[in-house]
Amino acid sequence: MAHHNLDSLDKKILRMIAEDARVPFLEVARVCNVSGAAIHQRIQKLTNLGVLQGSQFIIDPEKVGYETCAYIGLNLKNPEKFDQTVEALKRIPEVVECHYTTGDYDMFIKMYAMNNHHLLDIIHDRLQPLGLSRSETIISFGSAFDRQLPIMEIPIDEEEEG
Repeated sequence: MAHHNLDSLDKKILRMIAEDARVPFLEVARVCNVSGAAIHQRIQKLTNLGVLQGSQFIIDPEKVGYETCAYIGLNLKNPEKFDQTVEALKRIPEVVECHYTTGDYDMFIKMYAMNNHHLLDIIHDRLQPLGLSRSETIISFGSAFDRQLPIMEIPIDEEEEG
């Protein structure tokens, strides 16, 4: 994965939109002292580079009936079937994240279920048939915090400012 060198304008833009993704481009332009077109071009550049990966509304799972959040470490009987397993996991809408990992698990997933019974059904009916040798489930009681990468901490070189 490539690291991209960002200039001071890129960093200012990232700080502002990380704080409020709905801030109007013209407001960003005003604060950055450039044209709205320049902001639009920079946003497009950052998107094309993969630095920005879209925007979305965040839905609170609990407010729409998904009261159980679980993290599950998965071990595959046949680790060479990673790709097929990932594709199968993508077809389970309750699975919201999947990570390849080091350590005790081949992969680690995050998922939501309506309740513990629904969680058990998903594990038994949809995860176990994927060819797992074993799994370990950790249920979250609640999130202490959840945040984006701290864009506010990206340093701006003084020489870039001038």
